[in-house]
Amino acid sequence: MKFAPYVRIILILLILSACEEEATLVMEPITFTNPPCDNCPKVSIQYPKALEDTKLSRAINTAIEEEIIGLLTFADSLEVSNMEEAIRSFTLGYTELKEVYPDETIPWEATIEAEVTFENRRILSVKLDSYLFTGGAHGYASTKFLNFDMNKGQEIDTQELFQDRLAFRSYAEAKFRTQENIPEKAPINSTGFMFEQDSFYLPENIGLTPKGILLLYNQYEVASYADGQIELLIPFREAKKFVTPGMKL
Repeated sequence: MKFAPYVRIILILLILSACEEEATLVMEPITFTNPPCDNCPKVSIQYPKALEDTKLSRAINTAIEEEIIGLLTFADSLEVSNMEEAIRSFTLGYTELKEVYPDETIPWEATIEAEVTFENRRILSVKLDSYLFTGGAHGYASTKFLNFDMNKGQEIDTQELFQDRLAFRSYAEAKFRTQENIPEKAPINSTGFMFEQDSFYLPENIGLTPKGILLLYNQYEVASYADGQIELLIPFREAKKFVTPGMKL
């Protein structure tokens, strides 16, 4: 009986070790490019792929690949279910347009890069940057954050990150006004921003970086194209009081 406490300690250590092992990720870089040719769009894709056959790895790989496939799918006539088919869809979209406007169609371009920006035993953040040119005056650059619960092995809705989203929004607005020199009592759009209904709101894209929680508004989301992306970084020491207990950083 005197060994019982030690047995319990050993069991706890084994359980913790197993959980830690489950959360450990091994990732390799994956690259896709299309063969160069005179009448083909330029496609370059790079992203990290989790190697283990676990629930977490499958969730990460599926989420990243679905985002990339969604960006590249242009041809309605082609069924798309994987990366190669997505590149063919993008290429077909270009060639179909060129057949209609042979003298006016400028070669398309797609550059997509994803990287892990934050990882601990609880949360993994992946940032996916993309630039697409499909004609017009200029291309469009955008960023998408994908966040994952390392223990549950699933993607996190950004609302799950915060125990009090309204309180975090109020805090973020105060930080945003300071950063962008917007007077405290003035309308949020008084200096040229374009928030809907002249009311501050959190962006769709919220991710984690080594320095803190990054709020990122893509082009056109709250400002003009010329203003580019608008970022607001809230250090972990300031953000931790708003974070959901299970997501403590």
